[in-house]
Amino acid sequence: MRNIAALFSMLMPGFGQLYNRQFLKGVFLLIVEHYDNVFGKINTAIHLDFNGFHQKALEAANFQYVLFYPGFYAYTVWDAWYFAKPHANKAKSGIPFLIGGFLGEFGVIFAFPLPIPTLTVGLLMIVPMITGMIIFRNQ
Repeated sequence: MRNIAALFSMLMPGFGQLYNRQFLKGVFLLIVEHYDNVFGKINTAIHLDFNGFHQKALEAANFQYVLFYPGFYAYTVWDAWYFAKPHANKAKSGIPFLIGGFLGEFGVIFAFPLPIPTLTVGLLMIVPMITGMIIFRNQ
């Protein structure tokens, strides 16, 4: 159940919290995600990038909002994963998610030389988080 909550949050920040029955937090995180996504033009950048228009994707994105997203995304996934199991170790289990957030931030900062920026930044965030979910699955 814990991994399902985290995967729901990876799909859409806030869905994992709704799955955990934290309705107010989930709705708040959904609103923040949509606000950041719309004003940062994240979906437009992803669409352009996956269709081969890498430079246009970088030009379309509003980096004042996009720089907020990786840390927010990593937090929502960790929050859903952590609160799905009572009495989990908060200090150790947060490290892979923190690493995913930092790698995502650095990926956004240095996105211009990357061949497929949105995919690369996404993988920089998701791979450490899934690794952490595997390592700390029994906590």
